Amino acid sequence: MFQVASDATKLSKKNIPIITIKTQVSESTERGSINFTELTDIKYDNDDFIFPKIDDIAVMPYSSGTTGLPKGVELTHRNLVSNITQISNFNLHIPTTETYQEAIPAVLPMFHIYGHTNLTLYPLHFGMKIVTLPKFTPELFTSVLEEHNPGLLFIVPPIVNFMNTTNMIKKECYKSLRSVFCGAAPLGPLDEAKFVEKAGKDVNMLQGYGLTETSPVVSTLSIERKKEFNVMGSVGDPVPNTLVKIVSPDDPTGKLLKPKEKGELLVKGPQVMKGYHNKPEETANMVDDGWLRTGDLAYYDENNFIFVTDRMKELIKVKGFQVAPAELEELIRDHPQVEDAAVIGIPHENYGEVPRAYVIPKKGAKIDAEKLNEYLTPKVTSYKLLRGGVSVVDSIPKNAAGKILRRNLKKLYEELKI
Repeated sequence: MFQVASDATKLSKKNIPIITIKTQVSESTERGSINFTELTDIKYDNDDFIFPKIDDIAVMPYSSGTTGLPKGVELTHRNLVSNITQISNFNLHIPTTETYQEAIPAVLPMFHIYGHTNLTLYPLHFGMKIVTLPKFTPELFTSVLEEHNPGLLFIVPPIVNFMNTTNMIKKECYKSLRSVFCGAAPLGPLDEAKFVEKAGKDVNMLQGYGLTETSPVVSTLSIERKKEFNVMGSVGDPVPNTLVKIVSPDDPTGKLLKPKEKGELLVKGPQVMKGYHNKPEETANMVDDGWLRTGDLAYYDENNFIFVTDRMKELIKVKGFQVAPAELEELIRDHPQVEDAAVIGIPHENYGEVPRAYVIPKKGAKIDAEKLNEYLTPKVTSYKLLRGGVSVVDSIPKNAAGKILRRNLKKLYEELKI
């Protein structure tokens, strides 16, 4: 880990100090780094200490870059404090007392904005116990559930899919669970329904939506609204002090769309980033008069619930019709012989683009492309069928938060026609 940090500071061409925390007293401090205890032991005079201003940059995570090169996102103290306060409005946790402390399994990497805010800053602010995992493995995750009996989970769709299909997690592990918050990528209503069936109706399955550029949380489904409407697949309502609108991506005037009409989701609020680091033009293209263009395709229903369907850049254009990969992926995962799936668009002489699926079969199962299309035929319109074919694979490339890296699959197809 130190070597990664050291290489990163060299690439920045700046003299950035590296602070290390020793896990054992006898452990030596790496050359060129500062021991954390050296900082805590220093006696500072308040007159000498420079307090940061609320709009100073606090952290600079990088956007996930699932469709292109990552960019440094400048988040201020105002951004982060606002978002922690916004999340707390939904009363997901039980307050810490002398006899109770909420245990939060930190199963997502803390360098990712979801892990940074929801699994680090938010629980620290409210005195929760953070149970850190070096990485996600089925065995480790299951052992944490058994040992710590968490009442609240912050997870991503791949972990939901694991929990839906595994026999490793015992029923007793779900008894302490009150709420599960899922974000970072869309979770379809079929996958959500499977989880509720397995975990039990007493567990609140809540979806949220956010971006690195929004610190990250934009919206979440509240427990009260979930119980009132029993909605599936929605990312809920905007968090407090946040405005959202859905506009036509094809209309330069930014025409507002009606319920059930799909368009680009725009966001305005105190959690919106200061800008992209050293990229003023890209910042200006992304943020206009405080409104952040998310690049995500979404719609809202008659009860004002927001539904995010896919990334606009990832839509497959079949004879002028738009096909959302996430829709097909959810349907394919529901096939009894499929463990996981990813869909991309590939060039086609007559159609422009057509969907192609990459499928991981369940153990011992065999996937037949023709039969998979037969399975999809009654579920989708004809232009959404897998005319680009099906590849059976051992793994699907994903980033740290579980988002499918479609550019890797596109490159694989372009270079090897796989």
